[in-house]
Amino acid sequence: MRYGYRGPSLITIIYIAVGVIVASDHHYFSSLDSAKLVAEMVLAVLLWPLLLFGVDFRF
Repeated sequence: MRYGYRGPSLITIIYIAVGVIVASDHHYFSSLDSAKLVAEMVLAVLLWPLLLFGVDFRF
């Protein structure tokens, strides 16, 4: 029997997919010209439930 890394779970994939949808709906993918904007986009994707409560990740 092999034990090892199997990859991300289905819940993780769904969480990230919903995060991408919510972040794109809030226009975080509109322009990624600098590292700051990329960081904002990554935060928006990972912390997307906060976007639904009105938190803004734009620095």
